[in-house]
Amino acid sequence: MKRKRIVVAVAAAALLLAGCSGRSGTETSTESDGGSAGASAVSADFGDLTDVCQSGSPKGSPTQGVTDSQIEVGVFSDVGFTKNSEFVDAAKVFTSWCNELGGINGRKLVANTRDSKLMETNAQMVAACSEDFALVGGGSALDGLGVKTRLNCGLPSFPAQTVQATATGADLQISASPSQTAGYDPYFQFRSWLMKEAYPASAGAIGIINGDSPLTKDLGAQALESVQAAGGTFVYNDLYPAMGVSDWTPYAQKIKSEGVKGLLFYGDYNQLVKLETVLTGMDYKLDWIDANNNAYNAQFLKLAGKSAEFQNNVLDLGGVAPLESDEPATKQVKELYKKYAPDAQITLPAIRAMSSWLLFAKAAASCGDDLTRTCVYNAAASETAWTGGGLTAPQNLAQPAPPSPCYNAEQATKDGWVAADFHPDNGPYRCDMPAYKYTQNYGTPMTLADVGKTMNDVK
Repeated sequence: MKRKRIVVAVAAAALLLAGCSGRSGTETSTESDGGSAGASAVSADFGDLTDVCQSGSPKGSPTQGVTDSQIEVGVFSDVGFTKNSEFVDAAKVFTSWCNELGGINGRKLVANTRDSKLMETNAQMVAACSEDFALVGGGSALDGLGVKTRLNCGLPSFPAQTVQATATGADLQISASPSQTAGYDPYFQFRSWLMKEAYPASAGAIGIINGDSPLTKDLGAQALESVQAAGGTFVYNDLYPAMGVSDWTPYAQKIKSEGVKGLLFYGDYNQLVKLETVLTGMDYKLDWIDANNNAYNAQFLKLAGKSAEFQNNVLDLGGVAPLESDEPATKQVKELYKKYAPDAQITLPAIRAMSSWLLFAKAAASCGDDLTRTCVYNAAASETAWTGGGLTAPQNLAQPAPPSPCYNAEQATKDGWVAADFHPDNGPYRCDMPAYKYTQNYGTPMTLADVGKTMNDVK
């Protein structure tokens, strides 16, 4: 019985951390050779990146997963548990596009789905260690469980997102997306804007609700520290059962009685919708609710109904161009999805995955015939202003700490998500405030030294 409770709590935590769209699909290891028959010629450029993929006549098999005809890469996903295929969809879209252009110097990309099914992260990492050249564009809720195995086998990783402390910022790993730097709060700038500029009256009446799980409580502790460092005062701090609440009335009544004006919510947006429905029915409107970017989708707005207008839901995209933007790179993602995966949903994690794929492809192409793990890792780590062709704010991958100060705020309306009035100063982003470094220790990323290895062991 005790083990069952642990599994349930961990399963709920995965939903809290990664979100769940409810979509289903069959995911397999595939090699994509292009779009439909008769499709028009595609460009090898992506945003401001040129010649991302290309034909060629490569020779040799310099390392595991690389032959003269293909490159095998692993894509981690909890799809078997969440039924959310966003990372698998992104892999299909990118590899289809890239392979239609000839692949990486003539080597076709083969994406092997590593379905960790929440509890099988390490087992899937063992499989990846025996077949894959690298990991690209994926993520799993319990990613920390596979880091030791990955470092032991010298497997480079270009994740779409990381979750646990041992994984975020671990060695032999490069994140192409913002807000993935160990030891720094990814929401400090956004929440500082909320409390100091947009809604200053809310600063003295902040509330937080978090899922009651060891895996998510750290998120709450980090939020408490950074919000207080930004000048906020908490008047309400509560947990809810990780598997959800049938009646949110007691929570809503407490929020109202404590006079909460700004609310941080960590969890499944379906639960947030239920809470907001009760608050709206009580005619209690907060200055703002930080819905977190799991809610950045059309489903949240549809489920929220009247509350999408009555309550003020805001969130931070953390330096990723919004889907409704006019950025050429964002438009190109939409075009590629329409061609190669027309039934798939483009999500924020999917955009991050595309940036990871682009980084990997550019780095791998620069290695030529001698495509080794050391070469692709070092090439990617040399990028000092990476934007994924325009998908994100610039990131210095050569020196990831401190992270980019750029953020961008979105606001929910009845007609969709729109950019909030947060005074951007660098295109769609605002970059005038340094990131906040935690003073408390919330965990340490794993290094090659921790497993008795160095870069000399990476082949």
